[in-house]
Amino acid sequence: MKREAVKHNDVVLDFNVERLERVTLEGPRALTDRRYMSPFVWLDDTGEFRMLMRAWPKPAAPFTDTGAIWHGRSDDGVHFAMDNAPALMPGPGSTDCGGCEDPTLFRQPDGSFAVYYTGVLADSATGQLLYAAGPSIGRLQKMGVALASSKTKGNTKEATVMLTADGHWRLFYEYADDDASLIGLARGKGVAGPWTERPAPFLRREDSWDNWHLSTGPMLLDDPDMPVMFYNGATRDARWRIGWVAFDRDCTGVVARGIQPLITPPPVEDRTATDIAFATSVIVRDGRTWLYYSLKDAELARAQIRRS
Repeated sequence: MKREAVKHNDVVLDFNVERLERVTLEGPRALTDRRYMSPFVWLDDTGEFRMLMRAWPKPAAPFTDTGAIWHGRSDDGVHFAMDNAPALMPGPGSTDCGGCEDPTLFRQPDGSFAVYYTGVLADSATGQLLYAAGPSIGRLQKMGVALASSKTKGNTKEATVMLTADGHWRLFYEYADDDASLIGLARGKGVAGPWTERPAPFLRREDSWDNWHLSTGPMLLDDPDMPVMFYNGATRDARWRIGWVAFDRDCTGVVARGIQPLITPPPVEDRTATDIAFATSVIVRDGRTWLYYSLKDAELARAQIRRS
């Protein structure tokens, strides 16, 4: 499944999707009776695949929350055995009593874990970026707000985090503005800031598949001089696809950007059906790069991709 090559400063950047696989889960009925999305996958110190993901009620089920975050393990990165209970579940505090969504894990320099997630209020419509921390996934403690929403940047969510060479935190995030999702960038001194806003890392494109909505995606860092984000973009009617954008070393400027989507969901017969592919994590193992994403806000998948 070959995509276009982009030439910039005499450098040709190209991505190919070589393989697509469905990701399956085994776990208690409290999990398997739900829909799955937002798979954040990483490799632990032993090389085992680990995952945090959001599970939320199916359409026919009684609505109780917008999601809980579950943890699981896998030997092959495709079939995950999930824990018997969520790693993070709604409440009891008001900041996430409506739901816990969109996990992003970051391994801190001391080896402990920080997990960014979206905390949804009781109205199930508004939220902001929260975080939990702990020495292990089983010992996470909710710490509060990581990046608060504001009048101009509402519903902060979908964190992508990097450490700069001088030890500062670089936070890409999604926010809502004028009926659109957009991407913001901030620089901070710690897991929860304080944050200094930076210029938007990249913008929407008119007459393109990403002409209205933008959302953060995972960062591929196999070439430190040209980090690549697999971002999510959509038209105004929220038909989300996965694209890519390459930055310079300090993520202060765009080096190249794919013209067409890298991953598009399977065609839908009903125009009103959920038409979404949404990237959330990327890993490199044994020379192979795997991009994890969700489909239809209900299923998990991964793509083997190649950069040349």
